[in-house]
Amino acid sequence: MKINIVEKYTAVVIELKGDIMGGTKDAEFGDSLRKLLSEGKKNIIIDLKETGFVNSSGLGMLISGYTTVKNGGGELKIANVTEKIESLLVITKLTSVFTNYKSIDEAVNSFAS
Repeated sequence: MKINIVEKYTAVVIELKGDIMGGTKDAEFGDSLRKLLSEGKKNIIIDLKETGFVNSSGLGMLISGYTTVKNGGGELKIANVTEKIESLLVITKLTSVFTNYKSIDEAVNSFAS
């Protein structure tokens, strides 16, 4: 998994590319979130457009990230979820945790309302 951070309007987009398997990338992902929060960047979107697979450790990483952002006074949303990952979120009932948007622009606009 590769992590790329891009600022877009009033939000920060974290692009996750490749399979989300947890492991060594957990710390990098968590550190990135804490750094953004310390800089006052509280509107965060996880872009899953280029993510092929998420295992249970990867789900744990996303949930941990959600908790980190929430506890830091921010909001974390996800966008561009593939059909495979969306079905995983439904099965695990994580659709009640993550707000999912069809596009980055839709997610960015949701912070304004």
